[in-house]
Amino acid sequence: MSIVEIKKACEQKMLKTLEALRVDLAKVRTGRAHTGLLDHITVDYYGTMMPINQVANVTLVDARTIGVQPWEKKMAQVVEKAIRESDLGLNPQSQGDLIRVPMPALTEERRRDLVKVVKGEGEGAKVAVRNLRRDANQQLKDLVKAKEASEDEERRAQDEVQKMTDRFIAEVDKQIAQKEAEIMAV
Repeated sequence: MSIVEIKKACEQKMLKTLEALRVDLAKVRTGRAHTGLLDHITVDYYGTMMPINQVANVTLVDARTIGVQPWEKKMAQVVEKAIRESDLGLNPQSQGDLIRVPMPALTEERRRDLVKVVKGEGEGAKVAVRNLRRDANQQLKDLVKAKEASEDEERRAQDEVQKMTDRFIAEVDKQIAQKEAEIMAV
């Protein structure tokens, strides 16, 4: 592996870490409704566990309400029960074929708890980025040991990896700050 390949691999892994953080942050519920909130909830569909969005249309009724319309009438109760029993603390209500899922307003205490969760996710992402830096630096040291690169090249490459690490950690901080502001906005 060359120095260029090591840096490229490190950067790609850091990008994946950032993308994973984005996905995790999207799951943290703010006061607003969004259809992705129900993606991880599964229902029993003829003996197979399926995500809700594969047995029903999931739409936004308004800013604080998700509408779920099962494709089959008999699935309505199953879907409603799955949403009610999920870890989201939601209380769906049936209206004919449509299941309305109102988002409860967040209390100040719940907002603080969510901010702690978001900060925890951010710390996890930073640790992952730092571990990738450590791995890349170790690979660079191995190149020097194998006499495939000089110590000067290694030092330069380590500086570049450090700059990359700083850039990704700043991006993690930025995402955390945005999510925190979104959660605290009433």
